[in-house]
Amino acid sequence: MNESDKVPSTNELVNFYKINHAAVLKGITQLVDEDILYKKRGVGMFVAEGAKKKLIQKRKDVFVDDYVVRLVQEANKLEISESEIIALIKCAKGSEPYDI
Repeated sequence: MNESDKVPSTNELVNFYKINHAAVLKGITQLVDEDILYKKRGVGMFVAEGAKKKLIQKRKDVFVDDYVVRLVQEANKLEISESEIIALIKCAKGSEPYDI
C-alpha cells in the first residue's frame, strides 16, 4: 500500500484473515496510535504520510537492539575486533571470502 491509500475495513480484514474482530481492532488502534494509519470519519482508514519510513525505522531499531547489540557483546567476549566483525559480515553477505 502507498501513502494515502484506503485500507480495508475491520470487517474485511476479519473475513479475509479469519481472525478475531477484537484482534483486528487492537492492531488498527496500535497503528493509529503510532501514526501509521489515520481515520477519516465516515470514510474509513488511510495510510498516513511517512508510514513506510516510520515502520522501517522501527524495524531498524529493533534489529539493532535484538541483533547488533548482542553481536557486539559476544564479539567483545571473544575478543573479536571491529575490523574482524566487519570482515565476518562481508563474508556472510557473500561479498568477501572468509579470511581472519
